[in-house]
Amino acid sequence: MAHPSTGVDAQTRPAADVAAVRLEHVTKRFGDTLAVDGIDLEVRQGEFFSILGPSGSGKTTCLRMIAGFEAPTSGTIRLRGRDVTRLAPYERDVNTVFQDYALFPHMTVAENVEYGLRVKKIARPERESRRREALARVRLEGFERRNPAQLSGGQRQRVALARALVNQPSLLLLDEPLGALDLKLRQEMQLFLKRVQKEVGITFIYVTHDQEEALTMSDRIAVVDHGRIEQVGTPIEVYERPATEFVAGFIGTSNIIEREGRRITIRPEKIRLLGQDEDTAPGAHVERGVIREVVYVGMVTRYVVDLDDGGELVAIRQNFEGAEEALGSHGQRIRLAWRPDQSSLVGRRPEDAEGGEEG
Repeated sequence: MAHPSTGVDAQTRPAADVAAVRLEHVTKRFGDTLAVDGIDLEVRQGEFFSILGPSGSGKTTCLRMIAGFEAPTSGTIRLRGRDVTRLAPYERDVNTVFQDYALFPHMTVAENVEYGLRVKKIARPERESRRREALARVRLEGFERRNPAQLSGGQRQRVALARALVNQPSLLLLDEPLGALDLKLRQEMQLFLKRVQKEVGITFIYVTHDQEEALTMSDRIAVVDHGRIEQVGTPIEVYERPATEFVAGFIGTSNIIEREGRRITIRPEKIRLLGQDEDTAPGAHVERGVIREVVYVGMVTRYVVDLDDGGELVAIRQNFEGAEEALGSHGQRIRLAWRPDQSSLVGRRPEDAEGGEEG
């Protein structure tokens, strides 16, 4: 019996524990440039998965290989257990949403959303039914007759999303789709996309260079740099327990100091600033130093401290009582303390990472 929403025979559908996407030792070269360096990656069915990294890290190349727009130089790509490495994009149950929306300017919203169904020769009644459902899903009922030029950036992005969803793919790829929007609208769309993904239950793979965006939206994140995966984990895991120096520095702000041959990372908000006579909690790690800079930034005051044992630490203190209650000033001696379980040991590369807690 065919499944009502996908048309896939129930007996041929993959088991729920089969990965939505699996990359096995995938490498991509463009001439002498190694864009993707032997990546192994698994994305679970139904999750919102982000690939996060700076420009040139290989994240978009990974997405294009999953979509079929680029062929890997070596390695295997599987979608729900099926080897699709050499298949064309139209042979994969995948749709892609791009940053530039890629809407047809001469078509109405309704015509844009129905375009893929027309290509597949879906009968008109079903086309219209699926189009209405998709536009309702992205909160654009009543916009059918408008042209893209009559829409805001956020509305155009939702039309592009509806056009992808109307095809009922098993996997939706999103390539920096919010990059052209202003900050407030981008933040609104982040929550909107996450809500839509949960409603439809489709696996989303989202490429971005924006660490806050990835933390806000994702079930899990793969952090990439120079074509290699630095760490895969939940937002809490990659923020609280960065595996490498790159992850610690790229996701938020983090301090790295070296003590007894080990490299330790600690987030500024985890550090407690103490006066010279103030008690520390039992077992706390304590550093001493001199305040080099004090920067007031509204909600918090940022302190840069040169440490007696070498290196520096940045710490922040929330301004509960106002700036006039600032703890210290330039040149003042101070102590900094944190619980050992709030810091991590890191390596320079993934294979160097010791992991675990400091202490």
